[in-house]
Amino acid sequence: MALLDFTDVSFVADGKTILSDISFAIEQGDFVSIVGPSGGGKSTLLKLASSLQSPTSGHITFEGKKLEDYEPTQLRQQVSYCFQTPYLFGEIVKDNIQFPFDIRHLPMDQDRVKNLFDLFKMDLSYLEQDVKKLSGGEKQRIALIRQLLFTPKVLLLDEVTSALDTQNKEIVEEVIANLQAEGMTILWITHDSSQSRKYANKVMTIVQGQLESMEVIK
Repeated sequence: MALLDFTDVSFVADGKTILSDISFAIEQGDFVSIVGPSGGGKSTLLKLASSLQSPTSGHITFEGKKLEDYEPTQLRQQVSYCFQTPYLFGEIVKDNIQFPFDIRHLPMDQDRVKNLFDLFKMDLSYLEQDVKKLSGGEKQRIALIRQLLFTPKVLLLDEVTSALDTQNKEIVEEVIANLQAEGMTILWITHDSSQSRKYANKVMTIVQGQLESMEVIK
């Protein structure tokens, strides 16, 4: 049984077809790079996979169960979406790190937080920083840490390294590659051709709302 399965999925918005009859299956542990021209429907595909949007037709299953049959909070604990433009709320970074623990009525796991900050080469002093004063790259790394605090089964990434310099891009790539090696399933939208093949075992190409190919490369 596929972990994530799209069957004849279409999405129409304001009379425009964004995705048309998309079908594919993702297995546990896959690392799938999603490529194709801008405006082709790649981000919409990830939003559908995380149930942030619902398909106009067709159906999507996660672990054999239709997405609409999950409670939204239950699904998003297992399928986590990182936006291209990270959104941080509150006044300081700690507000964002505390939130995933608060909604589960748990105390902050200091060891888990430190481990993730270390992985992303960030000092814990960032917890007290004003979110408005962070660079785009810093915001993206904090957003990734927030999404990884409770280890989702599927991580959906929308050009998450686009705002990072070379050094920090490599740090993020290494962390994500290690997560996949530990069994996490990754779907990653990227416009970086070398990045798309460096870590992935499959490359999905979306053009004008259609699945042009799903290439197995490893």
